[in-house]
Amino acid sequence: MSTERELAALATTAPETIAPAVLLETGLADGYLAYAGPAGPMFVSFNARGISSLTLGTDPEAFEEKFVELFGRPAVPVKALPKRLGRALEKTLETGRIGSLPIDWDGMSEFQQAVLRKTAEILPGEVRPYSWIAREIGKPKAVRAVGTALARNPIPIVVPCHRVVRNDGNLGNYYYGTDVKRAVLESEGLDVDTLEDLSTRGVRLTGSDTTHIFCNPTCRDARRTTDRHLVEFRSEAEARAAGYRPCKHCRPAAA
Repeated sequence: MSTERELAALATTAPETIAPAVLLETGLADGYLAYAGPAGPMFVSFNARGISSLTLGTDPEAFEEKFVELFGRPAVPVKALPKRLGRALEKTLETGRIGSLPIDWDGMSEFQQAVLRKTAEILPGEVRPYSWIAREIGKPKAVRAVGTALARNPIPIVVPCHRVVRNDGNLGNYYYGTDVKRAVLESEGLDVDTLEDLSTRGVRLTGSDTTHIFCNPTCRDARRTTDRHLVEFRSEAEARAAGYRPCKHCRPAAA
């Protein structure tokens, strides 16, 4: 009995940091921290597989509740990202490209993964319509499903769903609102006013009368075409009828 009493006297309360650390090490929870991003304050979560979510906001309790709702596991606050992951995230936010940044794709359907991976190929300063994503992943009739998959993107900004617009060229909806979508696109060098003007006038494609190649209007090749040589088209059929062929970079038409 004396031994039991002696052992009991040695008992002490475990540091509050032990439980979160155990949850992280065992993969039962993701770590997260507040981060300054191109669209404002946000929370970034991660696990052993990579970045698992990015959420705009400043309320940690609201973030934790939403995280459990989406992923079925908790997220616990940490002081910093692992060094390699932190450097990769900084580069992604600086360049607008995923590059070597590891992403946790687990829990996503094969279709959503295909949609998000293709979306990640869209370069900063450029946009593509939903139908382009659907066609590129081999599901040309799944335009509505593409929109749904993008609306459920857990890693916006990093996986740039803001670079996907309506098929008529209009900016379309965005989880955080059209104003945020516009601001992020403009920060990446996109002339949103010109894009909206083209949409209003029914222009879907542009071409160069020197190369006879037609592009998505925001393609890096299209932006190099001077006004003097710029030709506007309302459809792929109109461009082809005029003797133009599709750009190999932005792939504005089916093969």
